[in-house]
Amino acid sequence: MAKFERTITGDFDDVLDRLHRGVLDGSSSASYEDGSDYAAGDVRCAVRVYERYSWSGGNRVSMNLTLVGRGRELFLSAITSGGSQAVFFKINTWGEEAFLDTLRAVADGL
Repeated sequence: MAKFERTITGDFDDVLDRLHRGVLDGSSSASYEDGSDYAAGDVRCAVRVYERYSWSGGNRVSMNLTLVGRGRELFLSAITSGGSQAVFFKINTWGEEAFLDTLRAVADGL
């Protein structure tokens, strides 16, 4: 498991779209699996789940992206999982970190 979190200032829809496109454009095997949106008053929350094939791990890795916002104040949390090949403990988590790096690169540009 790898985790990346950051506060961002910006338009919720624009930031979500840029993150979404960045994840899909960051890997030829990346796919959008499903998502959910919620709003309560001026608070919004979007959850997105992505998968991609990890060449280094020889398996699929998933990433959960959550964006919460109130006005232009946004909080991003992304967690990857599934990159390990071991049965009882985690080894070879390079695929998880690499998948998270595609999102980190987009967030760094915001």
